[in-house]
Amino acid sequence: MIRLEHAARRGFRVVAAALGVTMVGTTLPTPLYPALQHRLGFDDLTVTVLFASYAIGVLAALVLLGRISDVIGRRPVLLAALACAALSALAFLAWPGVTGLLIGRVLSGLSAGMIAGTATAALVELEPEGDQAHAGLVATAVNMLGLGCGPLLSGLLAAFGPAPLIAPFAVHLALVVLTAVGVWFVPQSRRPGSGTRLRIDWPTLPREVRPIFPAVSAVMFACFAMFGLVAAIEPAFLAKLLHVSSPALSGGVVFGMFAGSAVSQVATRRLPAPAALTAGCAGAIAAVCGFALALVSGSVAALVIATVAVGLGHGVAFRAAVALIGARSPVDQRGGTMSSFFVVVYLGISAPVVAAGRAAGIWGLRVAGIGFTAVVALLLLLALGVLLRANAR
Repeated sequence: MIRLEHAARRGFRVVAAALGVTMVGTTLPTPLYPALQHRLGFDDLTVTVLFASYAIGVLAALVLLGRISDVIGRRPVLLAALACAALSALAFLAWPGVTGLLIGRVLSGLSAGMIAGTATAALVELEPEGDQAHAGLVATAVNMLGLGCGPLLSGLLAAFGPAPLIAPFAVHLALVVLTAVGVWFVPQSRRPGSGTRLRIDWPTLPREVRPIFPAVSAVMFACFAMFGLVAAIEPAFLAKLLHVSSPALSGGVVFGMFAGSAVSQVATRRLPAPAALTAGCAGAIAAVCGFALALVSGSVAALVIATVAVGLGHGVAFRAAVALIGARSPVDQRGGTMSSFFVVVYLGISAPVVAAGRAAGIWGLRVAGIGFTAVVALLLLLALGVLLRANAR
């Protein structure tokens, strides 16, 4: 019994590390986009298309393979996700053109799509004390910290390293390989049953989850749309509107948003999930409005503060959303249910950001950014109204 508990505890940590390392690779190019634009000669719309190609890879994995870990077990899917992350890094290293960037971003998206729901489900099952709330908190916090460490790592290496467009991907490749070795020895947290068979299927949405899914999805769609804007275009806001071109600073600002999300998740872990979701939605509205005011005023300090505030509001809501959906999901459908949730998340990250890139080409970055934040704030207001009525009932 003690040996099994020790194995589960070690597996829990390794799975968390695999999730974090994979997510590092998904945001690694963020502070490098201005330098890549200068070297390869593409515009802001191409930046958003590159970002959306990552989301397309995520959605393809979630839709086609959303419940595969429920059938074949968690470990093979975790290893496949890490393999895609390694291939993504190799694409960036071996093919330094727009085509290579697109291929690398799609592979990065596939890795994130395979690991997001699978690692979350595995953490719930490997949690040594059986504490689902703790497992959900670790999953969301590690997810956000991984996403935040990507731009911080590449920004620092680009600013102070000898090979700014090579070193970040080489370092990430080494981290992926080391993590994959650890995952190879993780015990299977779920094994296929006697009647299961491997098939491509749509992510599932069990009857138990359906009553809460629309309101939760609306909040997360809007929050992640704002996250997508910052991750894809904030370096351009800093460089072209505010004349701050340091990759270390732009990477640090984006890291601040993701770190704010992780910190707020931990700080509000004892707040009941329904109340936390409402509070996070309200906080996100205030942060989005502050972001718009920062673009209007042209203040670097205001933009940095608003970016971190976006992360704080997002984290409270994200932790609550995962806890609510995880608690309602049947055990044998948990991987598919979490994949359905992440489909909404990555739709929020992708489509609105491409629209923002298109709008920037027509009306300019400042107007597109302000218009984008206005739409996000309106959606959050509508979702907040639904949550307040639900809580009242």
